[in-house]
Amino acid sequence: MADTTYPARWWHLNDDGRMQCDLCPRDCKLHEGQRGACFVRQRVGDEMVLTTYGRSSGFCIDPIEKKPLNHFYPGSSILSFGTAGCNLACKFCQNWDISKSRDMDRLADQATPQAIAQAALKAGCKSVAFTYNDPVIFAEYAMDIADACHAVGVKAVAVTAGYMHAAPRREFYAKMDAANVDLKAFTDEFYFKQCAAHLEPVLDTLKYLKYETDVWVEITTLLIPGKNDSSEEITTECQWIRKNLGPDVPVHFTAFHPDYKMRDIHATPPATLTRARDIALKAGLHHVYTGNVHDERGGSTYCPSCHAPLILRDWYRIDEYRVTAKGKCPDCGAGIAGRYAEKFGKPFGPRRIPVTIQQR
Repeated sequence: MADTTYPARWWHLNDDGRMQCDLCPRDCKLHEGQRGACFVRQRVGDEMVLTTYGRSSGFCIDPIEKKPLNHFYPGSSILSFGTAGCNLACKFCQNWDISKSRDMDRLADQATPQAIAQAALKAGCKSVAFTYNDPVIFAEYAMDIADACHAVGVKAVAVTAGYMHAAPRREFYAKMDAANVDLKAFTDEFYFKQCAAHLEPVLDTLKYLKYETDVWVEITTLLIPGKNDSSEEITTECQWIRKNLGPDVPVHFTAFHPDYKMRDIHATPPATLTRARDIALKAGLHHVYTGNVHDERGGSTYCPSCHAPLILRDWYRIDEYRVTAKGKCPDCGAGIAGRYAEKFGKPFGPRRIPVTIQQR
């Protein structure tokens, strides 16, 4: 197997002899042999190690829209992978078989950062995504992969809950080109009861990304019936985004399905997503999407100035693309926030292609 004792960063020894992890606000304090709440960062002697460096739960080529990112090279393909573990404890986790895994032997796919970058390049992928579980907990591995990707012209994308301390956050996002931040809800009560976390560090990450980096940012909120889907909470969230991040940050409202420890709640009705989108647009946000449902109107991109349809989507399929190479509306010339290629090729479409990384 790959090296499972890779030196981890961002920790210190306390006066009481315990080792404190400084990666995220959980501030796990470890005795010899103990692992953090994420399960993948472990104390071994007087060092901390990352137990999943070089190991993955699998690789797939996806449409970029699946991350979801609708304004970061729309229609392109992205090589996606995750490892195991997570630093949140969401009762509604939609990828719980990966994020809550305690079986390190399931991480059968091994790959060096250089092998992943070369695989993305060979497959024609514009980007590599750190997803399925949160890349914050395997930051050292993700950062090395990002460096290898940049060396061959491939972008790096983080799909994350944004739960990270300031110092590692600066180093981590210096390597990233785009991020989709999962804003779980807009109350600290929800974060504490449903995720064993807090809201404020996530909001700090969003403001940091917007004003102190060049990372392209989009936001996703999974709407759970009766938990975080009230019109009042959605309105408060959208008003905060408009005031603190501006109107051009794309926001995705996605449908929940019963899973993990929240199987007693029914799936999100499409009408809830439509209501959330209407609230967000009325709050002044320019690009608001519905996800995990077939909804052409809610999945499409419109010009914020003349309201012309620019990218027509049905789920992950692009049916029409009219944004110019310079990211402008062809009808009125208004700029469309995002990152766009000089030449738009054939869209990748809704395919999901499992791949095996060949080690070099």
